[in-house]
Amino acid sequence: MPDVSVKPVFRRTQALESLAAIDPGHPRPFVLDVLERPENAGLLEYVANDPFGAHVFPGDIPDVSPTSFLDDLNAQLASTRPIHLWSYIPTCSYRCRFCQYPVVIVKGPEGVVRDKVDRWVDLNIREAQLWLDRVPRLREAPVGEFNVFGGTPSLMGLDAVSRLLDFYRENFGFGPDTTIRFEGDPTTLTEPLLARLQELGCDKVSSGVQSFDDHVLQLSGREHTEAECHDFLDSTQRLGFDWTTIDLMYGLLDQTVDSVVRDLDQVLKHDVPGVVCTKLHLRSYTDTRTGVAGDRPAAWQFPEYRARLTESGHHWPSLGEQYQMREVLAGGLTREGYGEHPTMYFHRADKPPETWKAIMVDQDRQDAEVAIGLGGSSSCRRSEAMTEVNAVQYMKMVDAGQLPLTSATRFGDLATQSRAIKMALSTLQPLRDDVHQERFAGRSLFDEPWGARFEGLERRGLLVTDRAGGTVRLTPAGEVLVEAVMNTEF
Repeated sequence: MPDVSVKPVFRRTQALESLAAIDPGHPRPFVLDVLERPENAGLLEYVANDPFGAHVFPGDIPDVSPTSFLDDLNAQLASTRPIHLWSYIPTCSYRCRFCQYPVVIVKGPEGVVRDKVDRWVDLNIREAQLWLDRVPRLREAPVGEFNVFGGTPSLMGLDAVSRLLDFYRENFGFGPDTTIRFEGDPTTLTEPLLARLQELGCDKVSSGVQSFDDHVLQLSGREHTEAECHDFLDSTQRLGFDWTTIDLMYGLLDQTVDSVVRDLDQVLKHDVPGVVCTKLHLRSYTDTRTGVAGDRPAAWQFPEYRARLTESGHHWPSLGEQYQMREVLAGGLTREGYGEHPTMYFHRADKPPETWKAIMVDQDRQDAEVAIGLGGSSSCRRSEAMTEVNAVQYMKMVDAGQLPLTSATRFGDLATQSRAIKMALSTLQPLRDDVHQERFAGRSLFDEPWGARFEGLERRGLLVTDRAGGTVRLTPAGEVLVEAVMNTEF
């Protein structure tokens, strides 16, 4: 099997050429001027090398025992604000060509599929019980939002959905303010399932639409159509769901700026409450431990496969086109009153920011996250840990009564501050020095080493510091490039 984990070689000339290749029918993104400057070569290298960003914040002390993480988590939960709890059901009926997450393919007659999915529901509940046994304070910790992610958890039958949600509600700290979100494919979030979810207290649903362009969907390996995306959104509106979120991707094979303009039009047509806009990422998440990858790469990660697609006449959008697509989505949603919090998570004007993301990254929160299921990523303020990603090994561990955490890292003193700053930057909200000082025993955002870094970024036009007012805020260019700023400067 070809090695897809080697870090790409950065060639500045080639990156600048890709940056300059734009669709002449649409405006030139202003951020290109910033990336072309020699002093921002590190930011250009970051975006050209296509890394994943800002979902997992690894520690600087590697190879820590998962037991240490569990002890850290239990200690933090002694006095905690609401946490983010999620259940990962890894089953999918097919594998997208861009997907490198740990998933388990289930196919066959409906009864066979149901049995296989039920097995993963059983495993998830069993693992959850292991967490409760090992981290006693987890049972009483208030849950701010509970998410059932995938995979495609909507492959579950109605009885399995009830069993899973009932278990979590009865055994964890759910209260009247806990929100419950359920994720699925547009074709499997049927009206009967949506109605059952409402009966079970689920007030948010999320679906990976990715595109409203059938050609782009087909090339991506998605097995739903534009029409089915519309059907899903129409169903959630008829049933009166308070919050529906869809995922859109840009930078996909054969995707054009015009196609993304049309995607935006469909979002506005349906008045979708929440939209997550994600750039296609093909570099392995394991390179930087900033995401959780499965035990096999995505089809599109193989250079030979990508080259064959190019040779057969298909087009991978250039860096310049990708920023045009980003500007279409972000600019269009903002003009319609959507807020962006955190980066690329858009919420309609009458809705607050995403609860689960706010719990994780808002500067005055940054509370614990517990992820139960194959490939979960959990964290507290002192350390973070990842769950086994190999399905066979995961099943063996859970069946043997062993909590399937396989790796952990811890944060040193400086890394703890760095992580807090990076998370806060990702919210696109001003950083507050008083909040930082309260958390870090009087140490200021403007103390070294952070003060000099903020000054350097200010000289480059990426943020503005106000020492008198005690704030640091990103400029428009800094907001677009926030992932690169976070991961190269801090």
